Amino acid sequence: MDVSVKNRDALNAVLTVKISNKDYATPYENSLKNYRKQIQMPGFRKGHVPASIVKKKYGPSILAEEIDKILNKSIYDHITENKLNILGNPLPIEDEKKQIDWNNPGDFEFAYELGIAPDFNLDLPGKFKFTRYQPKIDNKLVDKQINDFAKRYGKLVGIEVASESDMILANFKELNEKGEVVTEGFNHSSTVSIEFVDDKKAKKKLIGLKPKDELVIDPKVISRGEADMASMLGIDKDRAKLYNRNVLLTVNEVKTLEPANVDVALFDKIYGAGEIKTEDEFRQKIISDLGNMFIADTDRIFKTEVTKTIIKKLKLKLPDEFLKKWILSSNKEATKEQIDSDYEKYADGLKWQLIENSIVKDQNIKVEGSELLNFAMELIGNQYAQYGMMIPGEDELKKAAQNVLSNQEEARKLNDMIYDRKVMDYLKNTLKITDKEISHEDFVKKSAEAIQ
Repeated sequence: MDVSVKNRDALNAVLTVKISNKDYATPYENSLKNYRKQIQMPGFRKGHVPASIVKKKYGPSILAEEIDKILNKSIYDHITENKLNILGNPLPIEDEKKQIDWNNPGDFEFAYELGIAPDFNLDLPGKFKFTRYQPKIDNKLVDKQINDFAKRYGKLVGIEVASESDMILANFKELNEKGEVVTEGFNHSSTVSIEFVDDKKAKKKLIGLKPKDELVIDPKVISRGEADMASMLGIDKDRAKLYNRNVLLTVNEVKTLEPANVDVALFDKIYGAGEIKTEDEFRQKIISDLGNMFIADTDRIFKTEVTKTIIKKLKLKLPDEFLKKWILSSNKEATKEQIDSDYEKYADGLKWQLIENSIVKDQNIKVEGSELLNFAMELIGNQYAQYGMMIPGEDELKKAAQNVLSNQEEARKLNDMIYDRKVMDYLKNTLKITDKEISHEDFVKKSAEAIQ
């Protein structure tokens, strides 16, 4: 057997595998014998079908299977032994003129396209300079958070007249085309939050309503999609989708949210009894919590700037046509047009992966099994905390984490997340970084852009 690689250019190569009769003869004959022992055909006892019949009927498919095994092993052994840094997987080069006669085999020759990863030197910190954006936690932002807390722990109270921020508790009755109540139609009570009504004309009609007032209105303009409308009218989604008439809205009550007083009672509800005693302590705690809350967003924005800048500076080239062909072959649902459209984003992701791999190798970054387990436990604990649930004890958390890690795909994702975190920690300690405070509004915009 002979395996060779010929470079077309720095990023593309052709790998050729030549397989002679002596390479496959023994495993092929052994497979035929094993298959003969198992096969059962009419007129013959199991394991006693003549070898000539087995070979004639099943020989070609058995031979193809053996050749495939030899091919796969020889290709990946050659790639590993010669430390070829390939992208994707080898793609077979189809030769329409070349026909394989599996009934009369001789020597075989197969050719594959290879995409080669580019060579590059990652000069860090070098001349790269970066800005790490921090949100400005000013009095305006703290006041907003305090107001949000006061509303969250506030209570609904009845009022006489609806305003823009109030809630209407109403009854909805079905009307026919003439605007008359349908006797056997729906008759359902629900609520309408005026602040969430997008239609300006509809919102204007709702403002000023009082208990017992009636209003004929299109339910589509006071709901947020078919599911919300179905819930409001007490009908199923399919009917809501087809419903095209007005309804009779009768106001039962009008309620407004009365914010909680900003005092010790509120502090105790949020942080526990006795933890916060004064409004000044409350404000300082909010400032600290907001700072911690923005860490993940700060890191995501920073990573986006770092990746874009380094990718742009390195000007890495990829075997683009090979990669597009490989993506198309490995994703049967994708079209060439879709791949062309999304390729730039995919290519940038692959370039950053190559950069990360270079850092991992150069800095000898590793992830130990204990780190993976602790990380999984940390994520599970955070999920409990996020939903306001009590975090389980260590033994229960460990058991849950081990269960997650038993799924190879999930384990791989978590492993990649730890590597990503370690690479970012290295970059934070290596790059020339200037911290810059920006307004909360601008920070939110940058955070949204970093997700895209």
